[in-house]
Amino acid sequence: MADLFNVQAKQYSETRPSYPPELFQFISSKTPSHNLAWDVGTGSGQSAKSLAGIYKNVVATDTSQEQLAFASKLPNIRYQQTLPIMSIDEVEQQVARQASVDVVTVAQALHWIDLPNFYQQVNWVLKRPHGVIAVWCYIEPEVSDSVDDVFWRVYRESGPYWAPARKLVDDKYQSIHFPFEPVEGTDHTGPFKFESNQSMNLDIYLTYIRSWSAYQTARKAGVELLREDVIEDFKRAWGDDGRSEKVVRFPVYLRMGKVGAR
Repeated sequence: MADLFNVQAKQYSETRPSYPPELFQFISSKTPSHNLAWDVGTGSGQSAKSLAGIYKNVVATDTSQEQLAFASKLPNIRYQQTLPIMSIDEVEQQVARQASVDVVTVAQALHWIDLPNFYQQVNWVLKRPHGVIAVWCYIEPEVSDSVDDVFWRVYRESGPYWAPARKLVDDKYQSIHFPFEPVEGTDHTGPFKFESNQSMNLDIYLTYIRSWSAYQTARKAGVELLREDVIEDFKRAWGDDGRSEKVVRFPVYLRMGKVGAR
C-alpha cells in the first residue's frame, strides 16, 4: 500500500484535507483519560497533529517513510515507520505496552490494512473497558454543481485505476468489518457524519486530484486523467480562470467502538 503514495507524498501532505475539530472533540469525549493515542496509517500526520492537542502523547505509525518525512513535528508526537503486518511483540516494542492506549485512530487508511491482524493489535493495546477505536474516511469533495459535474466525469474515468479497497470508502465504511461495541452514549458504531471544509484555488484542487493513487496508476498506464480539455472545463466551471478560492467540502464518515471488558 505504501508504494501507492510514495511518489506523490509531497502533494498528499499539501492538499489532503485536515479533519474538523468537532470530530476529535467527539472522539475524545468518549475516552475518560487522555494519556496516549495511537494514530495508524498517519501518512503526513494530519490527524496526529490534532490528537496531539488533546492527548498527552501520540504514537503515529505508517509504512511509508516518504510520507512520514512530511509530517508535522511536535514534541509529544513520536513517528514510527512499521511493517504492514506486525506481531504483538513488534507492537509492544514499536508502539505501546498492553492495555496502555486510550484511543486508536485510523484516518482514511483502514481499507488498506490487514484487518484480522490489526484488530488483534487493537484489542491488545487498548485499555479496558474504555479504550476506543475510531476510524474514518472522507468521500468525494463538493464545490458547486458546475465544478462537481466535471469532477464526477474524472472520477468515473478513474474507476479502473483504483484498488478494489476503494469501494469501502465509496460505501462510507458502512460495510467494512468492525467488530466492536458501541461507545457510551451511542447505540451503534456509525457511521457518524462530519464535514471538513478547505479553502482551495483551482491549482490546489487539481493537485489534490493528482495526489490520488488512481491518478498515479493511470499515468503509469499511459492515461492522463487531467488532460488539457478537462482542465479547461474545470476553469470554466470554477470561474475567474481558477484563481479565486472556494470552499471545498469533504464529507467525513466515522466508525467508532470500544473493546469490552475481559
